[in-house]
Order: sequence, then C-alpha cells, then structure tokens
Amino acid sequence: MISRSLALHGGLIALLCVLQFVLPAYHHGNLARIMVLATYAGAYNIMFGYTGLLSLGHALFFAAGMYGMGLAMQHGGLSPAPAMAVGLLAGLAVSAVLGVLALRTAGVAFMIVTLMFAQAGYLAILYFGNWTRGDEGFVIQQAERALAGIDLSDPTNRYFAALVLFALGMGLTLRLVRSRFGRVLVAIRENEERTRMLGYDVFAHKLGAVILSGTLSAVAGAAYGLLFGYVGATFGAVQYSIFPLLWVLLGGAGTVIGPFLGTLFMFYLIDLSSGITSAYMLVAGVALVLLTLFAPQGLAGEIRARLWRWLP
Repeated sequence: MISRSLALHGGLIALLCVLQFVLPAYHHGNLARIMVLATYAGAYNIMFGYTGLLSLGHALFFAAGMYGMGLAMQHGGLSPAPAMAVGLLAGLAVSAVLGVLALRTAGVAFMIVTLMFAQAGYLAILYFGNWTRGDEGFVIQQAERALAGIDLSDPTNRYFAALVLFALGMGLTLRLVRSRFGRVLVAIRENEERTRMLGYDVFAHKLGAVILSGTLSAVAGAAYGLLFGYVGATFGAVQYSIFPLLWVLLGGAGTVIGPFLGTLFMFYLIDLSSGITSAYMLVAGVALVLLTLFAPQGLAGEIRARLWRWLP
C-alpha cells in the first residue's frame, strides 16, 4: 500500500515536471498558480479533512504569510529568503494565537470565531493602508524576485519553484497521514470523546493541527506573493477562506491528492465559464451541487471508495 501510494504521488510530481516542457504559455502559468493554491488547499485539508475542524478564516493565515513576506521586502529591505522566513513566522504566530483562542469553542462557534478573526485581519490590512496600500496592494519588482540567484519572475523558474513547494507540501501531508500524530487527528475527527477517553490530549493535537495548517498556508501565501509579484488585500478577504473549503470538498476531504484535483477542477471551471458568461460563479455553484449529490466524497474520495481503497 505504501509503495502504491508513493508511486501514485511520485508519478503526479513526475507528470507535472514533464508538463513544464509541453504546455503552452497560458496553461503553463495557470498550472504554476494552481500548484501554489493546491498547497494552500492541502494545508486546509490538514485541519478540515483529517482533524474535522471546519474553519472559515484560513485567509488570515494565507494573508499573514503573504504580507509578512511582502512587507519585509517592501519596508524592511530584506531579500526573498529571509522575507519568506518572516512570512512563515508570521503564519506560525498567528495560527498559534488563533488556535489557543478559537479551540475554546467547537462546531458552529468555532466556524464563527475563525471567520471573525479573518475579517479582523482583513480590516487591519485596510486600516493600515499607509503600509499595506489597502485595496490597491503593492507590486514586488521583478528585479527583487530572485532567490539564491534564481530569477523567480522567469516562467520556467517560477514553475519549478511552485512544483517544489507543492511536492514538499504533499510529502508533508503523506508523512502526517502515516504518523502517530496523524492517526490521532483522524481519531479525533471520527470520535473526539472516545479519543479523549483513550488518554490522548485532544486539545494539544488539535492545536498542533491548527499551527501546522496555518503555517503551511502562510508559506503558500508568501510563495504566491513572491512568485507572482503582487501582495493585495483580496487574498485576505472572505472568498480566500471559502475557496480552500470548496477545493477540498470537490477533490476529496481527507485525501492527499484531493486538494490538487479540486483546485485544478475549480480553477479551470471558473476560467472556462468566465469566457462564456459573467455569472461564472453560478456555474461553479451548480457544479458543486452536482458533485455533492453524485460524488459526495469528492473526486479522490470516490476513486478511493470505488476503485483504490488504499488511496491515502
């Protein structure tokens, strides 16, 4: 089972690597963007898919990483490598604080608290417009987007950087699934009270899941800002808390490959339908309803249920 799983996910990485050489420029850029967003969706999946914590505030973590990196470069004069570290630490700090406070609640209350924190973060971005440039955001100049001498504004370098990020994120999730910590998270999702009765520290494990998910989301946000050269308040708005939930539901919650499939499907569904009608989100909503009705476990979840039961 482990060898099959490694072959499948390794094959996906190899396929994405090969596609770099054959895709036209438009889809080449799209796929780089999808890989970064799929890393964000995979981070969300750690909380929602494996731990059962439904968050409506993940944009706070994504934006924390993006603005931590962007402001460190814009106002601190840091180079990309330490600026990325600042973004990671910002996500770590924000997720730790939110986790300690939000995990005092459960269920619907947890959803509302995470949403409130995310909205507070979004309003803070707008309020401190002198630093963040508010709704307008700011551009990271092409000359500044070089990491270890590699120009990340170059499409090929940007694609491979996104691929490395995606591979590391997926590898981390695979490792989590196989670990004792990951199995306890799944036990919490299935039956929290029984897990507590077995002697596990449920709060500590849930807090660990929030911090891990939030930090990986921040890394994805920092990478998105650096690779595509823009930091804006849109990425802290409520839609960027809803998007990862949709991507995970479509792809399959609690599966390693699901977030990528869901992000790929939704990205191109919106991209294609927006060329036909201005009501493209209605098309996306109909697709989501249909998938919920006929594939309630998501794309990868249905594959696991019907074909490959070993799929992690």
